[in-house]
Amino acid sequence: MNCDLWQDKFDAFVDMELSSAETRDFEEHLRGCPACSAEALARQRLKSQTRLAGQRFEPSAEFERRIIPASAPQRAGWSWMPALVAAAAALLLVLGGLSWRQRTVERQLVSQLVDQHVASMASVNPVDVVSTDAHTVKPWFQGKVPFSVDIPDLHDTQFTLLGGRIEYFQQSPAAQLIFAVRQHRISVFIFREVGETAALGEQTAPIRKAGFQTQSWTEDGIRYFAISDVNPQDVRQLCDLLKRRS
Repeated sequence: MNCDLWQDKFDAFVDMELSSAETRDFEEHLRGCPACSAEALARQRLKSQTRLAGQRFEPSAEFERRIIPASAPQRAGWSWMPALVAAAAALLLVLGGLSWRQRTVERQLVSQLVDQHVASMASVNPVDVVSTDAHTVKPWFQGKVPFSVDIPDLHDTQFTLLGGRIEYFQQSPAAQLIFAVRQHRISVFIFREVGETAALGEQTAPIRKAGFQTQSWTEDGIRYFAISDVNPQDVRQLCDLLKRRS
C-alpha cells in the first residue's frame, strides 16, 4: 500500500478534480488505508466548515441601502412595461435553466449510486463488515463516517442485515448497508447532505430510476438513499423501518 502516490491528490479529490479513473483508484485506496481515509475526511470537513462559515454573514437592511442606491422615481405612464416584460422573460429562462440543471444533476447522482450498488453486488466481498447483528455493524462505522449509523430492529421482519461497507460519494465518506429480502439485495446509502445532493429530492414512496426501485429522504442533514431491483413494496417497507428506528 503506497500512500506516497496519493499525497498530492487529496485536495483534487475533495474538490472533485480527479478523473473518473483516478477517483475510482483513490476511493479503492481509501477503503483499505485508515490513515489516508482519515486525512480525506479531515479535508472534507475543513471544506464544509469553510463553506458554512462563508454563509453565516447576512447583510443588514442598512448595509444594503448604503450599497444599493434607491431607484429613481419612474415617469407616469406605461414606460415601465417593456422592462417588466423583459424581466419576466429573463426570469422564466432562469427558472427553466435551473429546473433543467437540477434534473441533470439528479440523473448524474442516481447514476453514481446505481453504479456503486451494482459494483458491490458483483463484488466477491460485497461488505467490509459481515454480520447480521446491528450491534456489531453500527460501532464498526464509528470513526469511519462523520455521523452515527442507526440500524432498525429487523426481528420478525422479512429482512436480514448482511453487513456494511464504506463508500465515497461526492468525495465524502458514506455508509452502505446491505440487506437481504428473499433472493434480492437492497443497498441503503447514508451520507451527509452536501453540495448538490439535495437534487435527489424527498421521496415518500419508491420511484423507478435507471431500472431500479429507489427511495430517498433526509433527516437532520443526513441523506438516505435505498436502491434495489426488488418490488417497490419491499423497498418502502424497509425504508419505513429505517425511519422508525429507535
